[in-house]
Amino acid sequence: MLKPFEVHVQARSLACFQPALTGAEWAALQANAEQARDQLAGHTFWNVNSTARGGGVAELLPRMLAYARGAGVDTRWMVVQGTPAFFRITKRLHHALHGSRGDGSPLGPSERACYDEVLRDNAEELLVLVRPGDVVLLHDPQTAGLAPTLAAAGARVIWRCHIGCDTPDEEVARAWAFLAPGLSAARLAVFSRAAYVPPLLADRSVVIPPSIDIFAVKNQPMAPEVASAILGHTGLVALAPEAPEPVFTRTDGVPARVSRGADIVRLGSAPAPGAPLVVQVSRWDPLKDPVGVLRGFALLLRESPDLRADLVLAGPSVLSVADDPEAAATLENVISVWREQPRFLRQRVHLASLPMVDPEENAAIVNALQRHAAVVVQKSLREGFGLTVTEAMWKARPVVASAVGGLQDQVRHEVDGLLVRDPGDLPAFAACVRRLLEEPVLAARLGTQAHEHVRVHYTAVRHLSDLVALLEQLDSRAQRSP
Repeated sequence: MLKPFEVHVQARSLACFQPALTGAEWAALQANAEQARDQLAGHTFWNVNSTARGGGVAELLPRMLAYARGAGVDTRWMVVQGTPAFFRITKRLHHALHGSRGDGSPLGPSERACYDEVLRDNAEELLVLVRPGDVVLLHDPQTAGLAPTLAAAGARVIWRCHIGCDTPDEEVARAWAFLAPGLSAARLAVFSRAAYVPPLLADRSVVIPPSIDIFAVKNQPMAPEVASAILGHTGLVALAPEAPEPVFTRTDGVPARVSRGADIVRLGSAPAPGAPLVVQVSRWDPLKDPVGVLRGFALLLRESPDLRADLVLAGPSVLSVADDPEAAATLENVISVWREQPRFLRQRVHLASLPMVDPEENAAIVNALQRHAAVVVQKSLREGFGLTVTEAMWKARPVVASAVGGLQDQVRHEVDGLLVRDPGDLPAFAACVRRLLEEPVLAARLGTQAHEHVRVHYTAVRHLSDLVALLEQLDSRAQRSP
């Protein structure tokens, strides 16, 4: 029998935000915390998703929950477990909600039976823990089917969808038809963009963009020489002579050292410590288009053979993300395309699977890689929001992104990054990357403005305020119900 497991989160005081806020902003944050405590007095705020590591939801939850606990709110995190068949079905739903066919497999009665059976097993354990009046926030397609059971037990159920499609098609409709029975029991639904809201949820939806935690290991300040040392010890760049120790500070304040290396496919040696890097950090997912990034970079080098830059395509170890069965096949496809390239290109492209045994070590490596990058790209074909771009912008890196999904909300073209209108337009993608590599003044200006844009719109302070408003709306709907 499949049972969900709890991920324990330590409380973190909101006081860390005070130095960065005005007096009015700090007072508003404290008022929001008090309001949340009052609204949830005697109840627990549960978050339920399908993986404890890898991907945006697993990045978002621990830090937001830590601040909620620090504000005195009893909030807990449960992770459902599933079979390979279940995760194949939910990956198919993931693609369909993006408007993509994925592997083209059916979403029929047998898939419905498998999906329901797995969630029925998980629900048995949740029903022991969740009490009437508790708030349960279910994340993404993997958990939507839990809503009727939990609502029937007296929980106030919200479903959050982190993905979507700007131009719904038959695939999107197919996904919503599959999910509709479960979602009928959710009081509210939360989306990252208004364009993602389907008609069946139009009367009970709220738009809340995601955020990053600026104090997380992945976003903490890091000196350039330390970033270079971390990448050197990981094998992503050559280790500089007399490099400092590859150290970072854990969430609990304890210093730590990066000790694990990345699994890297390359021809020849690592880039020199000072070599400009074009970097994409993403899960190994076809919708992130790592093959397109590789081919776009190949076009760039063919047109500008003297351009000094290497490409690093980085993602988590394919064995580490339980709910993504396509990762290994996607990476194999990228490697296959890499092998087809001429020798001079293979020497300039590095495919890195980052260690995930220690999530905070992994976060430190990603932090170092993004800070070291000359250009950070996210050439997604579809994208729910794209927190990797948010992270790079916070680090004042110049970014090139596809104008899809939440990427176009974050990146204002020519203001705090460059957007490629058609994600399949490789010449346009190559031209944007070349421009940032060849125009350092422009790159620096875009990076500075990107940092400020994230500070104002995409940090935990704004997100916590939105969650308090969500609880208000939840209570308001309950009072209107007959």
